[in-house]
Amino acid sequence: GIGLPRTTLEEYWQKPEELAHYARATVDILFKFPFGTQELEGIAARSDFDLSQHERFSGKPMGVFDDDLRAAWGKLDDARKADLSKRYYEARLKYLTKMGVEPAKAETEAKEDAEGLGKGQYIPHVIEPSAGVDRLILALICHAYHEDQMPDEKGKLETRVLLRFHPRVAPIKVGVLPLLRNKPDLVKVAREVRDQLRPHMNVFYDDAGAIGRRYRRQDEAGTPFCVTVDFETLEGVKEGALAGQKDTVTVRYRDDGRQERVAVGQLLDWLLPKIR
Repeated sequence: GIGLPRTTLEEYWQKPEELAHYARATVDILFKFPFGTQELEGIAARSDFDLSQHERFSGKPMGVFDDDLRAAWGKLDDARKADLSKRYYEARLKYLTKMGVEPAKAETEAKEDAEGLGKGQYIPHVIEPSAGVDRLILALICHAYHEDQMPDEKGKLETRVLLRFHPRVAPIKVGVLPLLRNKPDLVKVAREVRDQLRPHMNVFYDDAGAIGRRYRRQDEAGTPFCVTVDFETLEGVKEGALAGQKDTVTVRYRDDGRQERVAVGQLLDWLLPKIR
């Protein structure tokens, strides 16, 4: 959802001897960094340890009643009921014994808990995902970093550095660029476009230097789209489906340099679905 494809990730299921004392299972989500595969997130199945501990030390019941569970239980065959009751009894007995409850009392309580399962009563389990924000950002940057070849203003190939962020996480969503900063009419429209978009997304206005250099700056920042106000905006499109139409802008795609024209009045609706 944020641009890290499945091919960049691995799952590591912790071995029994690696598990924390409260965990029945833990899966680590790993990312293939350039410097080695390392953990992004750990997801632990903590069973009912947390709420059982609360119940034990506070003296307040932490169980819940689930009518859907009770209804589903009634539809199971006897073998399935016996299997689930046995497993639940063993899990509760293991917890109670581990917590130091006297054996006879632990067996009684575990049996009562197992019988309550069929009545829709149980202590909820906790699933704990734990992710590091800084390492996730580093993973996004590592995956987004690319170098390719793209022609400059004179058509000569040069190395381009870009960050191919998913638009959803790109810090800047759109760069707005007047083709020339010394043409008041172009600047006026560019500023209007900037002000139209700013309430809805992070926009960077740039009028310094040649248009190609400005594109490169936005590529390096990971900006997915650049909107250029040019002379066809004022005079009308010369050819294509929008021929003769004024008040259009050139939208440039970061990843491949592809360009298309979009009417200013439709620009916001065109951009919003692409950055969410």
